Amino acid sequence: MYSAIGMIELTSIARGINATDLMLKTAYVEVVSATPVCPGKYIAIIKGDVAAVESSISVGVEMAGEYLVDSFILANVHQGIFPAITATTMPDGIGALGIMECFSLASMIISADAVLKAADVQALELRLGSGLGGKAYFTFTGDVGAVEAGIEAGISIARERGLLVDTEVIPSPSDKLWASLF
Repeated sequence: MYSAIGMIELTSIARGINATDLMLKTAYVEVVSATPVCPGKYIAIIKGDVAAVESSISVGVEMAGEYLVDSFILANVHQGIFPAITATTMPDGIGALGIMECFSLASMIISADAVLKAADVQALELRLGSGLGGKAYFTFTGDVGAVEAGIEAGISIARERGLLVDTEVIPSPSDKLWASLF
């Protein structure tokens, strides 16, 4: 079980790949995702223990130089974040649907972590940048009250960073909508 997650976001794909290589050589961390995202940026998301992630991200930020867009380190990350990033989650049941959308990939991950820690909800997907014009969104499910509490927690983080696009709570989604999400 990993206790921390970190990410760097760059405007250069070439520099992003190079920075990711250096990050992996610096400390014992694993790649969650390292990929180009819209619009022509590159992200590297790593996981590991807090000290390793801090060392690795520090080196990645230094290597990124003028190409750095954003970065973060999140200690004590909710374990539901990892499968949501790779879209490998299946909910235990179908409840209300919560949706958060941000302009920043980093802000979305931090907001999603706050959602999962604030309420008894299950992460569905954390979509980061690909095919979204550089935006990100997070979907999750639970009972209506929990989804609303999660949304409020996520909103406070995204607004603080100035990067919230929109949120929605669908109390009773259509079965056809659920089918389209998986």
